[in-house]
Amino acid sequence: MSGNYIILMSPAITVPAMIAGEIDYFAGVGPGVASASLSGLPFRAVWVSSDKVSYSLVANPKFKTLQELRGKKIGVTGSLGATNHVSLVIALEKLGMSPKDFNILALPPTEMLRSLESGFLDAASLNPPTLFLALKKGFPNILDIGSLVEMPGGGLTVLAKDIKGKPDEVKRVIRAMQSAKDAMRKSKDKSVELMMRILKMDPESAAATYEVFLKTLSVDGIPTRAGMDNLVKSIQAQGRVVDKKPSFTDVADDRLAKEVAKELGYKVQ
Repeated sequence: MSGNYIILMSPAITVPAMIAGEIDYFAGVGPGVASASLSGLPFRAVWVSSDKVSYSLVANPKFKTLQELRGKKIGVTGSLGATNHVSLVIALEKLGMSPKDFNILALPPTEMLRSLESGFLDAASLNPPTLFLALKKGFPNILDIGSLVEMPGGGLTVLAKDIKGKPDEVKRVIRAMQSAKDAMRKSKDKSVELMMRILKMDPESAAATYEVFLKTLSVDGIPTRAGMDNLVKSIQAQGRVVDKKPSFTDVADDRLAKEVAKELGYKVQ
């Protein structure tokens, strides 16, 4: 299929552009467009690239366990209530620990590694490629947050009217993205080369990022209720739409992704 591709990095730009009919698809599923959906705008996540986050908690080498970090300063990127922070909170709660026992601070991504090295932070929640830089510098991985937290990352968001009005076209887009993801999953060498070329990564970091990609990806691309629920939690943790009890269908529609998955030979419940 052919089409015009426009790079719009921010949901603040994408949301009004979609409402105005200037673009038809947003290649992403995250707090920005989900928040717009919960505010009453007609967006729905129809396909996801990954269903787990890729964050890990690394710490000053003097800390060997998560328990030793109680009362210590842990850095997260973005803002308190954003995906990184909420992922850490969910992981701690799953382990039976109270997030209030830790001093969690929000810092710009560019400051995280420097703050670890200076000792300002005792630990930090990082994702690739910064995660690999920290590991190379000797900061041990204390907790694999991604193994505990189901939350979509990347994907496809469309207008609700298009799901009903042009389902065949939406399915073709989903099929193209799912097929591209499958090709990356099955071809490590080509995927690593692509990361090196596009993302300007060194071979070691690109190979390590690929392995994280394999662990976090959604095999069939179907949005899950648990993942979308955690995404909604990340939005409400920022004080937004706290007066609502959103349902899965308020933010996502998994019907077309299920149809595509079945057509591609995946087992779908």
